[in-house]
Amino acid sequence: MGTVWTEWVGAVAAILTTASFVPQAWLTWRTRDVSGISLGMYSVFTTGVALWLAYGVLLGSWPIIVANAITLALALSILVMRIRYGGGRRSSYRSPYRG
Repeated sequence: MGTVWTEWVGAVAAILTTASFVPQAWLTWRTRDVSGISLGMYSVFTTGVALWLAYGVLLGSWPIIVANAITLALALSILVMRIRYGGGRRSSYRSPYRG
């Protein structure tokens, strides 16, 4: 497969994976509801995306760079909102097993 096709496959994959993240970021930003967001998961995810961005820069691959720069901005915004608005458990769920 030629380099042009490889770049296009990467570009389409980058667009789809980045676009799939936008609705969650928008909903979280609009509602400020972070009750279902795991701080640990988003911390690890955001670090991983930052490393993918660094990898893309090292390779000089624009699909990896652009997609991960956008995803990093979205993930960071959700992570910041999780830290800012999700200090404690806000769930009204009460376990039937509690006394």
